[in-house]
Amino acid sequence: MQMEKKLTSGEFLVLAEMEPPKGVDVSQMVANATTVRGRVDAFVVPEMSNAVMKMSSLGAAILLQSKGLETVMQLCCRDRNRLALQADLLAAQALGVANIMAVTGEDPSYGDHHRARAVYDIDLVELLEAIQNLQKGRDMAGVELSGAPHFLVGSTVNSGTSGGALDTELAELDRKIAAGARFFVTPPVFDLESFSGFMKKISGRQAKIIPTVLLLKSVGMARYIDRHLDNVTVPSEVISRIQKAQDKVRECVNIAAELVSGLRKMGCSGVFIVPLGWEHKLVDILDGAKA
Repeated sequence: MQMEKKLTSGEFLVLAEMEPPKGVDVSQMVANATTVRGRVDAFVVPEMSNAVMKMSSLGAAILLQSKGLETVMQLCCRDRNRLALQADLLAAQALGVANIMAVTGEDPSYGDHHRARAVYDIDLVELLEAIQNLQKGRDMAGVELSGAPHFLVGSTVNSGTSGGALDTELAELDRKIAAGARFFVTPPVFDLESFSGFMKKISGRQAKIIPTVLLLKSVGMARYIDRHLDNVTVPSEVISRIQKAQDKVRECVNIAAELVSGLRKMGCSGVFIVPLGWEHKLVDILDGAKA
């Protein structure tokens, strides 16, 4: 698939989040993805972000693949036990989904079904090891498969930590690399100088880092993220830019485009653009970043 070829060759990857619908009307999702066909290398389909019930990542990924659009299926420890996780992986491969992003998943208390019970039968590293075993032809019980899958596997790394917490995060990163993960998505990045320090810390590791570029929508959103999201900082200069701009939406798009360009120049393996419902702004971000 195109994503694995680019990642292997060292070309800059452009990923974009494409949220599945809360329902069965997929027309808008397909239209948004089709608009940037050829400019986005693969669409990351989240698995019920913030524990809000929506169409499954597997279903939406298969649907987009049927339209000739490459996807990255999120696989979440929160919702399924080891049987169901492995079953979904085999189904994904058989139906053409070749890229997997393994995540822990937010607790159901964040979402819209507060009586839901989290599963967490296995943790993130165990999930990565399970995927690696499937690719070697055996399931978690050691039973031989009738045909082994092949995936490009990614996960997450928290680039915003510091001090002892950063040392712990880097040790966890090494465990994920050993478990077969090849690319790693970070939390949203708004401060290029600070992020460059993290990139220096991980130099020498066989890890393809793909930072997240989150499209801000307002001054209020920028302030909320800066105050309430762990390990994510929105510099005061960014907040001031939005506040002073006559066209605040346009300024938010400009900031995202500048971040994409800056991260490319920094030597990152790619970017993951998260438009948070403003998928129609992806074209403007890509135009501004000349991507």
